[in-house]
Amino acid sequence: MKVSEFQRLIEDIYGAKDGARGTAGTYMWLAEEVGELSRALRRGDRAELEEEFADVFAWLSTLASMNGVDLEAVAAAKYAAGCPRCAATPCACAEPAPAHGA
Repeated sequence: MKVSEFQRLIEDIYGAKDGARGTAGTYMWLAEEVGELSRALRRGDRAELEEEFADVFAWLSTLASMNGVDLEAVAAAKYAAGCPRCAATPCACAEPAPAHGA
């Protein structure tokens, strides 16, 4: 499944509920899921990691949809030529950016 197909699937499943909750409320759910992913990373349990990565991706997809952002298109456009800062693959920046491409 492509990222754009997944994003549409999440819209179909949760779009009405997420739209009613709004961007701020939906972002809080994403933040909670990122916290759960952090705990799963510390524990190192494979099944828990997979579940939390999936949840974070689903909530991120929801937020993108709510804001009219096609994740597949924007990610491909930003990273297709390599690192957005140095244009190398792998990244050749002296120090990692605080956030990818920041």
